[in-house]
Amino acid sequence: MAVPKRKHSNSRSGKRRSHHFKVAHQLTMCPQCGEEIPTHVVCPNCGYYMGRNVMREDEE
Repeated sequence: MAVPKRKHSNSRSGKRRSHHFKVAHQLTMCPQCGEEIPTHVVCPNCGYYMGRNVMREDEE
């Protein structure tokens, strides 16, 4: 089994981890009700997705 000969420096570890940060979700405005929602998601407020109502009335 391979074992490292020397310890990696804190700088080197930090450079590797520089891309591990969290990214906020991209939000868009719902064309029906105007509420901000994530992209490609059914609007929890009005139940519309891609211009049509996909939630039944009894689920709301």
